[in-house]
Amino acid sequence: MDSNILTLMLGISTFLGALGLGALLWGLKTGQFDDQKRFLDTVHFDNEDDLRDAALMDKRRKEREERRKKEYRPPD
Repeated sequence: MDSNILTLMLGISTFLGALGLGALLWGLKTGQFDDQKRFLDTVHFDNEDDLRDAALMDKRRKEREERRKKEYRPPD
C-alpha cells in the first residue's frame, strides 16, 4: 500500500474513534444511559399471572422449535 493511503486511513479511523468517544462521553454527561427506575418498576409491578403467561409462552416457543427440528428435511 502507498504510505499516503495508509496515513489517510489512519487519520480517518482516529477521527471516527474520537467522534465515537465524544458521543459516548456526551451521552454519559447528559444522562442518556440512566435508567435506574426501570428495573425496580418491573419487579414491583410484575404479578403471578404475568410471570405464568411468560413461562407458558416460553414453553410453547421451545415446543415449536423442537417440532421444526423434527419436521425439517433437507432437500434431496
